Amino acid sequence: MAANAITLSEASTSKLARIKHGDVELNIHYNDVGSGAETVVMLHGSGPGATGWANFHRNIEPLVGAGYRVILMDCPGWGKSDSIVNTGSRSELNASILKGLVDALELGRVHILGNSMGAHSAVAFALAHPDRIGKLVLMGGGTSGASLYAPMPTEGIKQLNGVYREPTIENLKRLMNVFVHDASAITDDLMQQRLDNILARRDHLENFVKSLAANPKQFTDYSARLGEISAQTLVIWGRDDRFVPMDTGLRLIAGIPNAQMHIFSRCGHWAQWEHAEAFNRMVLDFLAH
Repeated sequence: MAANAITLSEASTSKLARIKHGDVELNIHYNDVGSGAETVVMLHGSGPGATGWANFHRNIEPLVGAGYRVILMDCPGWGKSDSIVNTGSRSELNASILKGLVDALELGRVHILGNSMGAHSAVAFALAHPDRIGKLVLMGGGTSGASLYAPMPTEGIKQLNGVYREPTIENLKRLMNVFVHDASAITDDLMQQRLDNILARRDHLENFVKSLAANPKQFTDYSARLGEISAQTLVIWGRDDRFVPMDTGLRLIAGIPNAQMHIFSRCGHWAQWEHAEAFNRMVLDFLAH
C-alpha cells in the first residue's frame, strides 16, 4: 500500500515536456500515472490555481487500478506549465499543445476526460485529430455560446474573473461557494492552500487578464461542427451548475451523434469531485463497454 501511495503522488509522477505551438516553444507540465494499453488524458478547467492533479485527484486511482495509463496535462498558463498571453482560441491552443504532448509520448488514440475549459479543449482536439480520439467524457463544457436560460456571463464566470483580477481569500471563498453545490467540505485550510498556489504564479494571473482583454471570447463555439465528432461521448453535468448552465450539455448531446448524458442533482460545476464515487463508476463502465 505504501508503494502504491508513492506511485500515485503528484511529485513522483511530475514531468515536463518541451512542446512547440506555432513559432513558440513551451515547457508543459504533466503527471504520468500507471501503465496500460489504453491511455486516459485528463484536462482541467480554467479556475485560478487549477492543475490536472488538483482537479482530478479523486479520480486517478480508480482508472489506474482498472489498468489505464493516466496523463494529467497542465494547460499553458496553469500549474507548472509556462505562461502565455493567448489572443486566439484557447480551446485550439490547448488542443495543439495536447497533440504535441501525445506525439512526444508516442501515444496513438487516447480517451479524453475534460472539465470546463478541458471539455472545450477536448472537443477542439476531437475535431482537429479525429484519428487520435478513443472516447470522450465532457463535464461542464465542450462548446461555447449563450445559454437560453441564464444571464451571460454567468454568475460563476464573473466570480472567476474577479479572483484573477483580485486574488484575495474573500474573493476565492465567494468563487468556491458558487463553484460547488455544497462548499462545506472545502475547509479554510484548503482555501488557503489554493490561494497560495494562485499567488505563487502571478504571471499566470496577469497573462489570463491580458488574454481576456485581447480576446474576451477565449472559447470557440463549436455548435455547428459537433456533428463531425464520431467518438462515443459521455456528457456529465451538475443540475446546479452556475458556471456553464445545463442547456449547454443538451446542445452537446443534440449535436454529437454518439452521445449520452448523465445529470447529477445537488451538483455544481465540479461533478468529478462532488460525486466522485458515482462519477468514477460511470466513467469506468463507459470506457470499458
